[in-house]
Amino acid sequence: MPTRVTAHGVIGELFVQLTFNCQTIETFCQSTHIIYNITMLSVVIQAGGQSSRMGEDKALKPFLGKPLITRVIERMSPIADELIVTTNRPADYAFLNQRLATDLKPGRGALGGLYTAIASASHEYVAVVACDMPFASKSFFESALRLIVEEEADVVIAKTEEGYEPLHALYRRETCLPAIETAINEDKWKVIAWFPQVNVRELSPDELKSFDPSGLCFWNVNTPEEFEKAEYLVRQSD
Repeated sequence: MPTRVTAHGVIGELFVQLTFNCQTIETFCQSTHIIYNITMLSVVIQAGGQSSRMGEDKALKPFLGKPLITRVIERMSPIADELIVTTNRPADYAFLNQRLATDLKPGRGALGGLYTAIASASHEYVAVVACDMPFASKSFFESALRLIVEEEADVVIAKTEEGYEPLHALYRRETCLPAIETAINEDKWKVIAWFPQVNVRELSPDELKSFDPSGLCFWNVNTPEEFEKAEYLVRQSD
């Protein structure tokens, strides 16, 4: 049975083992029955869209009484070791009290936005979510995180009838960032133009059903009518 120890005791013993006995952190944790987990997750919410069909900034549009982006943040916060919002209008989003990141590749569209999201993250695994997804799913990313680690993938992404869903997907920062930068330097614009350079784990329809039983996590609201429908669905599920 694992021994109950204080944090100071663990830290002191860890120092001794690492310094004098040349143990790794993993070996030490195994020998002391401590679970060692290095899968830290950055969640990046992108708020850079034009919202042309909505007629106003949909990220800030009230959704059931609070800005839509606040709902997305609340849904993702439980799994985030770090949470970042990307926007070129940081003053408009200061009220969120979150870390804000501006465009690192101005004028490069969705691909540049994805680069900014991944480059701004501190951790190895980066969940990228659009600000207009009221049903963004933390269970999806929990399952995707397990897959990306176990299968040593670089991207875990769904492919629906609409195509790939890069704005609700999980990325490995170390491998994806240079691949995206190369695509930008080669004047490529398609947001998945760099996929042939990395190990993409595409989710099967059955996996998607288990990851997101509602089937709504990829739905982004673009019009006032879609906005109202999403609010209605949330009320019905409460």
